[in-house]
Amino acid sequence: MTTPDNADDAPLNRFHVKITALTFGANFSDGYALGGIGIALAFIAPQMNLGPVWQGILGASMLLGIFAGSMVLGWLGDVFGRRRVYMLDFILIAVASAAQFFVEGPTELLILRLLIGFGIGADYALGPTLVAEFVPRRFRGALLASLTVMWTVGYVVAYFVGTWLAELSPHAWRWLLASGTIPALLVLILRIGTPESPRWLISKGRLDEARAIAARYLGGHLDVDRIAGERPTTPYRYRDFFGPKYRRRTAFGILFFNCQVIPYFAIYTFLPLLMVKVGLDGREFFAGAVLNVFLLVGGVAGLWWVAKMSRRRLLIWSFLVMAIALSIVAIGPNGPLPLVLAAFAVFTFVMSGASNLEQVYPPELFPTELRGSGVGLLNAASRIGSAVGTFVLPITLAAYGLTASMIGLVVVLLIGAVSSAYMAPETARLSLEECAEV
Repeated sequence: MTTPDNADDAPLNRFHVKITALTFGANFSDGYALGGIGIALAFIAPQMNLGPVWQGILGASMLLGIFAGSMVLGWLGDVFGRRRVYMLDFILIAVASAAQFFVEGPTELLILRLLIGFGIGADYALGPTLVAEFVPRRFRGALLASLTVMWTVGYVVAYFVGTWLAELSPHAWRWLLASGTIPALLVLILRIGTPESPRWLISKGRLDEARAIAARYLGGHLDVDRIAGERPTTPYRYRDFFGPKYRRRTAFGILFFNCQVIPYFAIYTFLPLLMVKVGLDGREFFAGAVLNVFLLVGGVAGLWWVAKMSRRRLLIWSFLVMAIALSIVAIGPNGPLPLVLAAFAVFTFVMSGASNLEQVYPPELFPTELRGSGVGLLNAASRIGSAVGTFVLPITLAAYGLTASMIGLVVVLLIGAVSSAYMAPETARLSLEECAEV
């Protein structure tokens, strides 16, 4: 048996699992914060006399912060290294999360949630980048997909914690929002000592440092000299995302990401409100709890889908299934309630599983020199769409009702299916260097 001379073909080791686990933090915190604000707004709105517009702004605020953090700090991660930003962003998340306990008005809460989103955006850009650059290709899809599962875990935990706290006091939303400080501090402590990406060091010509990290954490399997020899002679620039070589990938990444997150964030930020619109007034907690279970189970099932299916096939078929399911949900209280809820459960299950690709595809689309910026760009662009969807949904529900709102989201899903069929590359089981060239 020969020893692999390439980190893409090396066996899985404890460090690969550790770096993935340390990256869970942003995904859990994002899911927890988004799940929490949906519960909290039900109490904040009457206490602060907020209308649909302010509710939409607060629901979307963290997503706008993620947009800025992904764009700015993803680029800085390509310039100055992954490790520094990866370590420091959770200081901001922890402080801003704790400060939510003391807000007195919507403006203060808006600012703090923008700051939380900014920190999480940095981690969304650099966390998957670090994982992709460390782990072997056989395990890359499953480990990256597990990050999205942790988002789902955070969302589900927030739903149940928030519902429990809401029964204690109408002001318990302060404890719910501030409790995001706990996982943030834990992640910050555990990340102490995280090494720099050896592939990033190679891209900067720091070969001796890359060899030392590869020897300590990767068993020496990373072929530093081979990767260094394949570096481009012309440096990459940010405008290359929109140049002839990568503009198709950039467009695909923006489209598929947005077409997934627009319905996901809009629906699950305002899930209690939707349950009432469907016709479950007074039973929305039970229905929401069932759907959250499907959300979690779907995320776990998605790990198997990512490991066994091609990226393209999973993406295209999931969009089509979700569009059909949400078309049935659009019937709302005018249709058989068991059918509508079953369709909602199918949508939830498939959406959760397919969304694992949001962490898998972006790092595979671009070369090392552009990877942090590229992942940041796609995450940032997706947060524009998800923020718009989150802002618009309560307004369209109030103005046009459930059916028109759901049909609008069905159109988004169909756009995702068509654009994926036309543009999605197949990157499963390829090395990172090969992924950037297919």
